[in-house]
Amino acid sequence: MAFALSGCNEDTGTGTDKDTGAAESKAPSAGSSQSSAPASPSDDQPLFTGWQTQSSQKHHFRYDVPGKAEKWKTLDKETALSYTDKNGQPIVVMTAAGNYREGGCASSPNPKAVGEAGKGQLATVGTTGGGKDGTLQENARNWAGNWGFAAYGGPDHKPKIKVSEPKPWKHGGIEGYTATAQVTVTNRPSSCVPPKAVVHSIAQKLPDGTMHGWVIYADQGVPKALTDTQITKVMSTVRSTGS
Repeated sequence: MAFALSGCNEDTGTGTDKDTGAAESKAPSAGSSQSSAPASPSDDQPLFTGWQTQSSQKHHFRYDVPGKAEKWKTLDKETALSYTDKNGQPIVVMTAAGNYREGGCASSPNPKAVGEAGKGQLATVGTTGGGKDGTLQENARNWAGNWGFAAYGGPDHKPKIKVSEPKPWKHGGIEGYTATAQVTVTNRPSSCVPPKAVVHSIAQKLPDGTMHGWVIYADQGVPKALTDTQITKVMSTVRSTGS
């Protein structure tokens, strides 16, 4: 089933994600439900020893990723990662991001990458949103599907996408929804490009009515790819920044 509504995005000039038609069908997914984690600290300290904290006051998300020794890197909060259409207009944009195993194979299934996107990392995580269009459930699905679509082929090399039904997410001071996209890559110009990928989203709504998303997209089927357990642990650290 194709997307009927677009998601809420930031810095695209329109305030909303474009409807990419990324979700071709729906399928149940595993690994995207809420996970137990230590109680959220009141400051920027990571929940797990040795991890790094990233936060976005704009989107009211804080989360942690493993340390540099485990090949994780947090980017400057204002660095924008984006994939564009044939006219150079952003399809998706995220900030307050982090990369896993940056600098590996640089070949990308979608060469229309901007900023630090598509530079050979095996996973990327960040925040997006800011609009009021659609429901929170729809935005959870759209963020998962649209990032899978954009990062793993885009309109020129459309990947096959299956997006789960959104599930409630009540964790870390966030009451929202989560969704998962399973991606099959159709454009593999070299072995650098993974055969498949997974995308998880968490969507929350602020008191002003704007909706904001946290997204992780990760290569699968390649050496050193993140496991479901590793992804779930990162998701367990996602929490609200508060007011």
